[in-house]
Amino acid sequence: MRKIILSILGLALIAIAFFGAKTLVDNKNKLKPIVPKVVKTVLIDTVKNTTVPIVIQANGNLTAKQRVELYSEVQGIFKTGNKLFKPGQKYNQGETLIRIDASEYYASVQSAKSNLYNSIAAIMPDLRLDFPDVFPKWQSYLNGFDLSKTTPKLPEISNEKENYFITGRGIVSAYYNVKNLEQRLAKYRITAPFSGVLTEALVTEGTLVRNGQKLGEFINPSVYEMEVAVSKSFASVLKEGENVSLSNLEKTENYTGTVSRVNGNIDATTQTITVFIEVKHPDLKEGMYLEANLDAEKVDNAIEI
Repeated sequence: MRKIILSILGLALIAIAFFGAKTLVDNKNKLKPIVPKVVKTVLIDTVKNTTVPIVIQANGNLTAKQRVELYSEVQGIFKTGNKLFKPGQKYNQGETLIRIDASEYYASVQSAKSNLYNSIAAIMPDLRLDFPDVFPKWQSYLNGFDLSKTTPKLPEISNEKENYFITGRGIVSAYYNVKNLEQRLAKYRITAPFSGVLTEALVTEGTLVRNGQKLGEFINPSVYEMEVAVSKSFASVLKEGENVSLSNLEKTENYTGTVSRVNGNIDATTQTITVFIEVKHPDLKEGMYLEANLDAEKVDNAIEI
């Protein structure tokens, strides 16, 4: 009985070993899956050396090239003019911007001019007797003296005796006193140095204006400048007169400017150099933010990637 059981177990082990070996052989002979071949697409281009410009990108705000800060050098009441002194008001060159009441000061100027006239008139008899050769020119000066106009220049003194006589009577000092008063009288009226627009008004008509008080700002809206900072490595290639392409942030408007000035000083902190770009266009306003592309230099026999 025992022999029979051992025989059956032996046959079972042989059968298991046979089928296990057969399974291993079958798995070894199984074909490997074929991996599909992937072909990658590569874009190519024919290389051709050309001249490649180096473009410097920068940005900044526009400021008026011609700007005047208006200050009062006298004191008085701000009088109403032909135009309201308000931001946005346009003025032509030579037109009155501000007129300060000068009636009291004007009276003192006229008094000084009258005293000068009387002083010259008082010496005319002595001139006729002692200096008959110079009498005609002084008589002509008195005849042309008009209190309502600017005091004319004194006649040219021709000799030393005449100089002592005229100076000794206080004529020269009285004349320069009048001219000094007239110069100050002119400061009661501020005129536009160029055609432009008022951008800031700090006083209104009827208010008291004091000496040294800021009154406003006046600009020429036809010419603007943009200040940009460029790396010092381009300092040697930036030239005045170079054209610059400008655009707004939305890239919807394009303008053309020129390099007007290049600062000779390099900022020690940022190691940049300041470049000023001049631009003209009726649509531009002060404070607008623009982007600029400056052509620094051109590299020959190169390609741009």
